Amino acid sequence: MAKVGTALRELRGAQKSAKGVSLYSRFVNRPAGRYLAAVSYALGLTPNQVTLVSAAFSFAAVAAVALAAPSWGLGVAVWAALAVGFAFDSADGQLARLRGGGSAAGEWLDHVVDCAKLTALHTCVLIAFYRFPEAYGTGGHGWLLVPLGFQFASVVTFFGGLLTEKLKARPAPGSPAAAPSTVRAVALLPVDYGVFCLVFLVLGGGGLFRWAYAGLGAVAALFLVAFLAKWFRELSAVPR
Repeated sequence: MAKVGTALRELRGAQKSAKGVSLYSRFVNRPAGRYLAAVSYALGLTPNQVTLVSAAFSFAAVAAVALAAPSWGLGVAVWAALAVGFAFDSADGQLARLRGGGSAAGEWLDHVVDCAKLTALHTCVLIAFYRFPEAYGTGGHGWLLVPLGFQFASVVTFFGGLLTEKLKARPAPGSPAAAPSTVRAVALLPVDYGVFCLVFLVLGGGGLFRWAYAGLGAVAALFLVAFLAKWFRELSAVPR
């Protein structure tokens, strides 16, 4: 326990900037990840091992969505596994900083798992809509296009944001970090992965889940358009 406490104290002073982060990630996921990182450090786990633990929770939930008939109990289990997987996703980076820095291979593994998780989750919702049309009210095949559209918006947003971070100009060394915006943190809640996971709590609601999922998909599409315009504008000012 002493080692966990020491790790927590060190991690509190080694947090990433909260700029561009939603309230959920700032006040729920990152603190949960900090505790998981401290426990993982005490257990002697590596950041890559923590990434794989995150993947195990996430993909177990993903598989359950596709394979099991929807129910309220299943929804709670899926949400819990996705939320824990997301917290471990935050923990791997924090553990890397605690251990003195990560590696290029570790960052690569983290991003590959994130992209695979996003792609698989929406694919499995599509499979669930196809396998259990009576439960979800998705007898019309047009509903199968919803997960495909949601997947497109999520993956392009993920890739576009990642590429923008790599290409945009870096702040000068020693320049003060921009203060996080509360308004922006609230505005980003609808497209935060942790908030999205909450929709699975109504998995047993059939039509309720279908419409809630479709609503979040529409919001994701709108945010994608806004993000692409913003990122292109920012990168247009960067000399090649």
